[in-house]
Amino acid sequence: MTTEASGPGDAAGLMVKAEQVHKSFGLVEVLKGINLEVRQGEVFCLVGPSGSGKSTFLRCINHLEKVNAGRLYVDGQLVGYRQKGDKLYELKEREVAHQRRDIGMVFQRFNLFPHMTAVQNVMEAPVQVKGVRPADARARAEVLLDRVGLADRMDNYPAQLSGGQQQRVAIARALAMDPKLMLFDEPTSALDPELVGEVLDVMRALAADGMTMIVVTHEMGFAREVGDSLVFMDEGAVVEAGNPRDVLTNPQHRRTQAFLSKVL
Repeated sequence: MTTEASGPGDAAGLMVKAEQVHKSFGLVEVLKGINLEVRQGEVFCLVGPSGSGKSTFLRCINHLEKVNAGRLYVDGQLVGYRQKGDKLYELKEREVAHQRRDIGMVFQRFNLFPHMTAVQNVMEAPVQVKGVRPADARARAEVLLDRVGLADRMDNYPAQLSGGQQQRVAIARALAMDPKLMLFDEPTSALDPELVGEVLDVMRALAADGMTMIVVTHEMGFAREVGDSLVFMDEGAVVEAGNPRDVLTNPQHRRTQAFLSKVL
């Protein structure tokens, strides 16, 4: 991992590349020139106080938020825009949706369809977006629900599941699109403490399988154990970056030290 951006031609082995990414909401600048790179197969953790821009950056990666300046690449492709000469032209929504098919996202809230069972939630996008035959989509959904430990809950509705179980369904739903990149936006923050572990176990298994993951998290133990790289953000900027064990054990920046003293 590096926070120094280079040209898009240097992108061999990179899954995500951010070059001077800026994002504002009105007069408030939320991202102030983010440069970072995420390699294929890497577990990349973003930590920092609330309001530091972590979740906004995550949403920019799949163009749920539009950047005001800079460039974002996923697997060598410019996200949300087409470049002609020195100018950028925003892609049509259909083209953006096509890009998003390769990026799975798991939110703080599970956002499951309440009128669908677990297996129906997981098979919905492949059927509707990719045109997969329902029988094939269901077979794949059953495999994924088994993978996240919910083989016995396939026909349960979200209201019949715990928060941890609903989040695991949400992870299976994201995996059903066969993404090349998974984004996790504080996936355990809405869970009761005793349910956090079951979701983190699924994420550990994904990491072990080589899935490229960007994880916004307050779970420092997970970042230390599973993360390959860690970035500490504050006020829309990267303050410190490096190996998670090094940053968490021996932070160099005073702002990082102050934050970690409160959460570790």
